[in-house]
Amino acid sequence: MSQKNEAPVLILSLLITVGLLAGGFWWLMNRSGVNFPLVNSSQNSGGNVSSGRLSLGEKILITADTNNNKKAGVEAFAKGDYATAIREFQTSLQQNRNDPESLIYLNNAKAALTGKVYKIATSVPVGGNLNVAKELLRGVAQAQDEFNQAGGLNGVLLQVVIANDDNDASVAKNVAQELVNDSSILGVVGHNASEASLAAAPVYQQGKLVMISPTSHAKSLSSIGSYIFRTIPSIRFDATVLSRYAAGKEKLKNIAICADSQAEASLSFKEEFTSNFFADGGKISGNRCDFSAADFNAQKIVSQAVSDGADGLLLAVSVGNINRAIQVAKANKNRLHLLGSYALYTFQTLDQGKADVNGMLLAVPWHPAAIENNLFTENAAKLWGGSVNWRTALAYDATQAIIAAFKGGSSRESLQKTLSSLNFSTEGATGRIQFLPSGDRNGASQLVKIVPGGNSGTGFDFVPVR
Repeated sequence: MSQKNEAPVLILSLLITVGLLAGGFWWLMNRSGVNFPLVNSSQNSGGNVSSGRLSLGEKILITADTNNNKKAGVEAFAKGDYATAIREFQTSLQQNRNDPESLIYLNNAKAALTGKVYKIATSVPVGGNLNVAKELLRGVAQAQDEFNQAGGLNGVLLQVVIANDDNDASVAKNVAQELVNDSSILGVVGHNASEASLAAAPVYQQGKLVMISPTSHAKSLSSIGSYIFRTIPSIRFDATVLSRYAAGKEKLKNIAICADSQAEASLSFKEEFTSNFFADGGKISGNRCDFSAADFNAQKIVSQAVSDGADGLLLAVSVGNINRAIQVAKANKNRLHLLGSYALYTFQTLDQGKADVNGMLLAVPWHPAAIENNLFTENAAKLWGGSVNWRTALAYDATQAIIAAFKGGSSRESLQKTLSSLNFSTEGATGRIQFLPSGDRNGASQLVKIVPGGNSGTGFDFVPVR
């Protein structure tokens, strides 16, 4: 065959071969279930942002805090024009100093200009509970800002990818996979709700990516693996301090409990409180109260508790059902002494509950007045223009723990090894941060009471019980 006749045959053979290889590659990906991480051409990008739920600074996730300068900042960031992004985010913060998203993006842009960064992520429920999301982001933002303002570690600054998981278990699991797939992310602060953390934790464990939850209380989180930590103390501490005060100082004898059958942290709190209250000589009312029940009726719940001889009512609510807990408090009309779990430490409780929650006792991980001359509290007030709560403090602690662990190395494996060491400790907003072998925080809880006051603007405040 002549060269002239051979050329078309060779080209056709080459095209057929390429087609077969491409088809085989497609079949292998779909048949085997292998996920090949997306590669982003920008070195300082947020990694795998295909879900639209992650941002390093190229998109606004908290749309409620949008202004023209913030819009211009994310547009510039997305183009890699970090100098312009810095100017725009600074101007945006002058208009709204209380916006943690803008502060994180500002520090991310500044870090991008250096070309040397540690990158972590934080997953918060922007679409599930915006107030809680912002409380958590303020803690992360403050820790990042202080670290970067001090020059970082050997000149290496911190970038933070923000993820929105809506406090939804399935979404959190997908977000976790995206973060695992982005090899530039070294650790994660999150998630908020226990259901979200329980869904995401196995993904992080398998991907060998450290997760530190500031707020997830479910007991079973401790058993998932060696890459899972939390800065919130054990739920056992909360339940114990509340039970002992209720039985001792308040002299309560018979307590009715409202819990959420769909929230493991709520059930864990109920279980721990019940065992402690029994040990203290108390009785648990046999009333049925489930915040997730289809036939939930606040009036009926309180009436049944009163009829059963209860003198106290514990609202072990999940963050998604705070409105129902407030309904019960209103139906109570101060007949039963109210107790509450940490989830009720919110502005919503004070604002909607008002006089109906007056006198309620809560067990929480931290209160800004619990530690005298607390530098974190002073700095937070200067930065945000007001006081912050325990979620902000524990998110700050989670971020500080990761920052401190970078001294042991800048890989995912070295981070886990450092945090797991019995010698690891660092100072945080709530005191010394140390982890038990289970990954739980080695710490205590604080009692607070709702009383009339002017700090929150609602007419009522949370104050520590001395």
